Amino acid sequence: MYVIGIDPGTKTGLAIYDKVSKQLTVVCTLKVHEAFDVVKKVSETARQHNVKMFVRVEDARKRKRYGPNSNAKQQGAGAIKIQCKQWEEFLLSEGISFDLVAPAQIKTKVDAKKFKMITGWSARTSNHGRDAAMLVYGL
Repeated sequence: MYVIGIDPGTKTGLAIYDKVSKQLTVVCTLKVHEAFDVVKKVSETARQHNVKMFVRVEDARKRKRYGPNSNAKQQGAGAIKIQCKQWEEFLLSEGISFDLVAPAQIKTKVDAKKFKMITGWSARTSNHGRDAAMLVYGL
């Protein structure tokens, strides 16, 4: 079974976790349209090989606190909230199983050194890719 993590934004984090091998197979940052394409292709491949796939999306619409500079953060979050809705609509239209996860339920903002210690992933990552990976790692 494959679990895909999505961290929506202008730079969309995407990670794929293989539950059988218990390893991340992809951690990257893409444009949103590229991320949609990857999810669609993985879904098609999974269906062809009778493998289950599940997507977890960090849903900014479920965010309750914004902390310091909250007005500025809420402005930026508006665009991400729209993108979360687009992910929900896309996944529904493709018939892909998914979960929308509140940011408070995810261990995000892990630096590269700690990320490597937790996951064993040694390739270069962005904070977006790491956030996506933390959505799915160890499930």
